[in-house]
Amino acid sequence: MGFLRLVARIMGRISTFRSYQFVLLLAAALAVVAFYYFGSERHSFSSTTKRIKQTQVNTNRNDADLAVDTRMSQLAGSEEQGVEKQDVGGEGEVLGSRKEKGNTEAGGHHYHALMMFTKVDRSRSLQDKFRVAMLSMVKHAHFLEGEVLVLHFVSDEASQELGQMMLQEFLQDASFQYEVFFHNVVELTQKLFPIVEAMQKHFSAGSGAYYSDSIFFLSVAMHHIMPESLTRIVQLDLDLKYKTNIRNLFQEFDQFSPGAVIGITREMQPVYRHTFWQYRKENPQTRVGEPPPDGLPGFNSGVMLLDLSAMRASTLYNQLLEPSNVAKLADQYRFRGHLGDQDFFTMIGMEHPELFYSLACGWNRQLCTWWRDHGYGDVFQLYYRCDGPVYIYHGNCNSPIPD
Repeated sequence: MGFLRLVARIMGRISTFRSYQFVLLLAAALAVVAFYYFGSERHSFSSTTKRIKQTQVNTNRNDADLAVDTRMSQLAGSEEQGVEKQDVGGEGEVLGSRKEKGNTEAGGHHYHALMMFTKVDRSRSLQDKFRVAMLSMVKHAHFLEGEVLVLHFVSDEASQELGQMMLQEFLQDASFQYEVFFHNVVELTQKLFPIVEAMQKHFSAGSGAYYSDSIFFLSVAMHHIMPESLTRIVQLDLDLKYKTNIRNLFQEFDQFSPGAVIGITREMQPVYRHTFWQYRKENPQTRVGEPPPDGLPGFNSGVMLLDLSAMRASTLYNQLLEPSNVAKLADQYRFRGHLGDQDFFTMIGMEHPELFYSLACGWNRQLCTWWRDHGYGDVFQLYYRCDGPVYIYHGNCNSPIPD
């Protein structure tokens, strides 16, 4: 090769130079060798750098924006189809979707539902509950042509991996169009914490405002952390069993009265009769904590309809999120809770019931009877009674769910 002759010529003159000149000549020779050698490789410096960056992106999928992430398309009995992208905002990973031929997202209606899915990998009980919930949902779900059920899961990394495998089984026979998104719980907590930190000390099980508790207030401030393109979402517990088409639940949004921002069912145990005991003692004629139909028994957050657009537009609701107003109401009602968002909604509902649409008890038929055996047996049935059809069973406090 030509560069070898050049090296030989340079080395032949080494004896005539001083040491520092030798070093300079040797460096020049090595530079020539490097140019010829690396110049012959297929990958240039720029292409190699590009490959490294692409590898970094692909191994950090939790940092990818949903709008640019990849997704699988699944079609029963047909070849794979491409899927349109949809901006649902937030940080997360797409599991997959099913689209019928000829349908696209353009002009179709999307029904968004969110579930907490953390620490499921460590709990066989949660896995069993999730199985019951998803299989019963899929069994009864029917949507019109062009409509899409969008399932959101707030999850840790280990639970997400398990959830992806389980959902492939549960959704394989789905007759409706669907999309699935996983949101990283750490990233959502980081966004929530500055908003809800002050209220946590009033409605958390611990003695202080713990960072990890913030995720239990997701529904309270979801309108702040989700993009404005997401206007309505239903938040659901895992321990549910569906007895009807979940599409019908979304139709309840249309029944909201002006000013209402959240649809929610009443609490079906004397939880808040107990929690508001001091306020009730000081105000013996109050309706706070009293059973229906005339009392204010509080709310249960197992099934919630969140009108995110209305929440964003409501001056009253957003004022109630301010730390000073939270502290004022908590002091007024002598309130100290431990159930997160449910406690917050219950407390502000005592003062501002107009913010809430009363969802029929059949949409969240709670089965827990713990308070019946802990001091409230004489009044328990006044709270627990639920007339009318049952659409969703809620097996709270590990209660068995009927077939």
